[in-house]
Amino acid sequence: MRIDFCGYSYHDSLFHTSHRSRFASYLFRLQTEGRSRVKVNDKRHVVEKGDLLIIKPGETYELYVEDGQQSGDFHLYCEGEWIDDRFHLAPTLTNIPLEDTVLDLWHHLIIEGRRPQKERNSELTKYLLSALCVSLERSLDKKTSTIYRPYVVTKMMRYIEENATKQGFQVQDIANLSNLSVSRCVHIFKEHVNMTIIEYAQTIRISAAINQMKYTTMTLENISHNCGFGSYSYFHRVFKNKFGISPSSYRKKV
Repeated sequence: MRIDFCGYSYHDSLFHTSHRSRFASYLFRLQTEGRSRVKVNDKRHVVEKGDLLIIKPGETYELYVEDGQQSGDFHLYCEGEWIDDRFHLAPTLTNIPLEDTVLDLWHHLIIEGRRPQKERNSELTKYLLSALCVSLERSLDKKTSTIYRPYVVTKMMRYIEENATKQGFQVQDIANLSNLSVSRCVHIFKEHVNMTIIEYAQTIRISAAINQMKYTTMTLENISHNCGFGSYSYFHRVFKNKFGISPSSYRKKV
């Protein structure tokens, strides 16, 4: 894999650019602010916040921003067989959630590319590019999945995945994040995920605990606190209800 260019652009006055992808180069462009117009292979599109453009090798592309219009986007020119395998059949334009993971990875790639040549870490760049591409691929897969979830539910799920193992985790925090009442938050989550918020949080905690039982020498008491259960007795009860054996018995088997 190789990156030809990675950056961020913001325009608030008249702007036009054209591009023809040569060789094996792909152009990924994610609209993060405002709107713009593009023409891909003579087909025009209005591009709005969250729209991901994927311009494939040999395709033509033009970008238009009108005077007084605001438009911000991350963009990435890259190539490689690994990228082609994943995106040669991808749709040209798809609206995806603007998740922090994707934006952070794109930002880190930009920063790494700005370093003097001798200060750049090619291995880190490769991993960042791989992680970004996999994240974009996952976002595209979600859009084509038969399972539909409103963005607010996906946002709740990502918050739970990041915070379920922390002490003090509360449903109220998720409601505040979503600008919903607790009752509405609980209802919409259950409707689209087929689990309660607490049940989903427990799956995250159990998964984290199993990893720590397998790959660390921490005591079960420390693991229970480290994974957000609060006490070993509660961890023991939840674990045994799910697997039919105690955490200590499970640990002896793995």
